[in-house]
Amino acid sequence: MMKYKLLLVVNLFFLSLFSSAQDTQPVQFSFDKAKTAAGEFELKIKAKPAAGIQLFSTQKISEDLPVNTIINFDTAAKIFLRDSIKESGTLKTTVDATLNNATIKYFTDSVEWVQKIKLNKGDSTRIIGSINYYYKKGESIESGEQRISMQFQYNADDTAAIADVGNSSIQSKSLWGLLLAGIAAGLIGFLTPCVYALVPITVSFFTKRSKTKSQGKVNALFYSLCIILIYTLVGALVATVLPKNALNNLSTNWIFNIFLFVLFIIFGISFLGAFEINLPSSWSNKIDSKAGIGSYSGIFFMALTLVVVSFSCTGNFVASLLGLSTAAGKLAPIIGMLGFGLGLALPFAVFAFFPALLSGLGKSGGWQNALKVVLGFLELALALKFLSNADLDKGWRILDREVFIVLWVVIFVLMGIYLLGKIKFKHDSESAKNDFGVPYVSVSRLILAIASLSFALYLIPGLWGAPLKAVSAFVPPMGTQDFIANGGGGSNVIADKQNNSAVASPQKYITKLKKYEPLAAINNNLTIYYDYAEALAAAKILKKPVMLDFTGIQCVNCREFESKIWIDNGVGQRMKNDFIIASLFCDYNEELPDNEKRFSKLLNTTIETVGDKNEDLQAELIQASGQPNYVFVDGDGKLLVQGGYGYDATKGPKEFIAHLDKVKEEFKKRFP
Repeated sequence: MMKYKLLLVVNLFFLSLFSSAQDTQPVQFSFDKAKTAAGEFELKIKAKPAAGIQLFSTQKISEDLPVNTIINFDTAAKIFLRDSIKESGTLKTTVDATLNNATIKYFTDSVEWVQKIKLNKGDSTRIIGSINYYYKKGESIESGEQRISMQFQYNADDTAAIADVGNSSIQSKSLWGLLLAGIAAGLIGFLTPCVYALVPITVSFFTKRSKTKSQGKVNALFYSLCIILIYTLVGALVATVLPKNALNNLSTNWIFNIFLFVLFIIFGISFLGAFEINLPSSWSNKIDSKAGIGSYSGIFFMALTLVVVSFSCTGNFVASLLGLSTAAGKLAPIIGMLGFGLGLALPFAVFAFFPALLSGLGKSGGWQNALKVVLGFLELALALKFLSNADLDKGWRILDREVFIVLWVVIFVLMGIYLLGKIKFKHDSESAKNDFGVPYVSVSRLILAIASLSFALYLIPGLWGAPLKAVSAFVPPMGTQDFIANGGGGSNVIADKQNNSAVASPQKYITKLKKYEPLAAINNNLTIYYDYAEALAAAKILKKPVMLDFTGIQCVNCREFESKIWIDNGVGQRMKNDFIIASLFCDYNEELPDNEKRFSKLLNTTIETVGDKNEDLQAELIQASGQPNYVFVDGDGKLLVQGGYGYDATKGPKEFIAHLDKVKEEFKKRFP
């Protein structure tokens, strides 16, 4: 039996990866806006000082001591401002000896400033300004600056509050999906041998050793809540220890993807029966020694014991959820682990409240090992996705689309054969026999085998260029495939039908990024730019709006959107005839020339790569992150409609066509 101190390895990995991370900023700013009436809005600025920081108020100390926070707006924005800025928060005052015993006013907790905005019908403006703030850190007084940039628009038919809710609602749905995925993973984890076999013992302990039935139920419920709490704390630790934007950067980091690939391979091979992965027995022994029955603390240590001893079966789920949640925001690890803990703990609570169900609980045995083996095959398949992410990022071309598909076909064919009982692994038991002593396959295994083999057959046409819509978000892009039976090619020039002139074809980054072009773009003969400035230049000549496709090389939802929305004929024709298309990859790591590198206040980091530049542009235009996001501008880079159009699984081509038509109408109004 091999023992791996996996938690230590993971911790060392994160520490080494972020050892050079930035220090915590002295003041964190966030911006929001709300519509209060027709044409009336509020720009809300929230500032939260770090521990030990005294953020000075906007109220002046004296004319001789101009160290108060000042919020300035550009001259062009002042015609839309109404009233003065309102400041709210817990204001503190003290006499400061370092400032000649002046009475200073400051905040140590969050403070909010609100500025009223008034627009007329049809107005669309970007409110730009800056916050020049002073703060005291220790005995020194320091200053900083934060940029303000918010778009406001008042349409004549606008009856709803204007806010950048598209991206947040999408993220909210993603978090709900992650919660459900965590619950499902927890329920599957419950069925693994490490956990399942403990149910009768654990439930009997609470029902028989408690003084009353009600006390037993309370103890069992507390036990379940402790399991949920422990896993949630794991997610919270990942979310809080890592620096700002670290999870988003992790999801596209090739080193981290290689780490996940190796981790999934190890767990996959382990589940197939090659070896066992356990935390050191001394860990569980020490924890178990504290799991007395006399207090709630003892019950907590019982729950912790379960978490530790079941690691060999549940560790892969934990690693998978943490790995797959890196692109979904800071709350994602917490939500994923909350769901997993809930799914794992729920059966314990149910059996404790209804102990009669224990009599119908099947014995652990061969079926659980079969479940582990199936999970092992799935782990190997998912491992290839992380290797593909690293391969795409570095351009190694070792896992092109057809190679990836071949490996998946082999994996799922072997899984189907295993389910039919034609392959045996180390821990498999003898097949069940019928009344005549002949081994047989259960109906459930047959159904799963049919599903696995059918999926493998579905993948095979992809070797000749079939789009494979069901898995297009997971397989590498079509541009990495050497042979496509029915593929077209992008055009080299764009013809202006009215002036019969031509616009130069895309030049920048095309040799490296064209291979990520979706099949829909190839089939519709779309010309796609990969540089913002080139797209704007083409738009000015052709007098067309620009569709900025903020996307990512490793973006799963981007591939999903392209395979389901771009492929529609109505969408494709509009994109080809009515728009200039610019695909701006936010995870493209080509280094920028030195003269283009700069510090981004919006991202709070230095822009060093093409991806950083595109991500900064997205934040500047719609104050949002996350891909895909479709933003529409004119040839001068001015927004045509508020906010971006992001991925939403409940919307299809019909809704996107309506959005494209709305953009076209707005463009015609501005440029009749």
